[in-house]
Amino acid sequence: MKRLLTIIMLMIAVLPAHADRVKVRLFSTNSVSILNVSFDLGSYNIYGDDGTLIEDMVGEGRSVLIRPEGNRLHVSVNDDDYGTFSKVRLEAVDTACILCLNPEGCKQRTYEGNLEVKPAAGKKMILIGDVEFETYIAGVVQSEIYGQHSDIFRIQAIISRTWALRNIKKHAADGYNFCDNVHCQAYLNRCIRPDIMLGVIESCGETLVDSAGKLIETPFHSNSGGQTANSEDVWRTALPYLRSVADTFSFRMRQSDWVRTISADRWLNYFSKTHKLNTADSAVRDSLLHFSQPVRQARILGVPLTRVRLDWQLKSTFFSVTFDTMANNVILTGHGYGHGVGLSQEGAIRMVTLGYAYDSILRHYYTGAMLYHDPLAGGNYVENYTARLVRIIDEDSQRDTQVRSKKDDWLGRLFRIRDREEREEIYIEEEQDNEQDWQYEW
Repeated sequence: MKRLLTIIMLMIAVLPAHADRVKVRLFSTNSVSILNVSFDLGSYNIYGDDGTLIEDMVGEGRSVLIRPEGNRLHVSVNDDDYGTFSKVRLEAVDTACILCLNPEGCKQRTYEGNLEVKPAAGKKMILIGDVEFETYIAGVVQSEIYGQHSDIFRIQAIISRTWALRNIKKHAADGYNFCDNVHCQAYLNRCIRPDIMLGVIESCGETLVDSAGKLIETPFHSNSGGQTANSEDVWRTALPYLRSVADTFSFRMRQSDWVRTISADRWLNYFSKTHKLNTADSAVRDSLLHFSQPVRQARILGVPLTRVRLDWQLKSTFFSVTFDTMANNVILTGHGYGHGVGLSQEGAIRMVTLGYAYDSILRHYYTGAMLYHDPLAGGNYVENYTARLVRIIDEDSQRDTQVRSKKDDWLGRLFRIRDREEREEIYIEEEQDNEQDWQYEW
């Protein structure tokens, strides 16, 4: 009992505090030279240098145009010119605020929270979203996985939350926490689906830790092809919770199998020129033309399969090679999609549909890891969120036509519930939500 208490105290001591807000660089892979911002819900105050108020209560029906001018930013709202500033911040007046970002040459995205805009070299701009942590996680889950069951989204939320808390300072030197692409985690829009939000809220405060109570690395990939990979076979470092495991759940899914045909001459020349193998040797040639992986391997004749995958842009390292003598081609018959370490997303989707519990699925892919629940996370509003989201999803499923709330107002209403509770107000839905036109068909 004393040893158990010691372990629990150790876990509490080493676990990081729950993040309240994070900063995410948006459109991080794009060169943004002109930005138009419009508004879907709520109002924003616009600030310039040193918190100077440029314009207040800017909302639906108005748009903000920001473009570089020298080493400053030029701002106009509709037809009103406000001059130039060293930086610009759009700050939400309340929680239920949504803005639309329209950088020139890019597809529109919508996000909750605040927006910071800074000038960058080459007449470009850096966009940084300032958003609540769990709202960020919901956007990541929507960007990273598909499915229809809330437990699928709960699983993705747990591993995305664990990664984010472990890597909270990844881009600290750049002035933000994360970027919005796979260098960190994809965050390509705000969460607009109530079933995804339900899975995130159900997982609130849940992370994965090792036996010492430290947050683990939680890599994931699309499909393992039937067997996950050891971490050291991909990234050199052996981690006890990233062990290769049999994964039949990944069979017969979208990304289970693939085939690639390559000229035998090109294949052999690659190993000869790039990796200095003596392909004139018959034994070497035979090994390269007839390579079999009934179980995952890390190398082919000493060459890392991770390097082969990168150079040939293959879906995975889990492939076998056969030689078509008539066409003088090699045929790569592969399995899975991604690096293969950690959780197979499609395997997890299959396990959920088969009725496996979300925590047992996580233990299947992260060997020996433990699920930790932050006792400070959550609160009464989480219970309200969950109950109301379940009702929204149930109501949607019973409609004959596809209907959703105006401006995805289901999310706005949930935010308002929380705001009232934080102010210790009593929420009576029948008295406080009286909109008559909040639904429309589309």
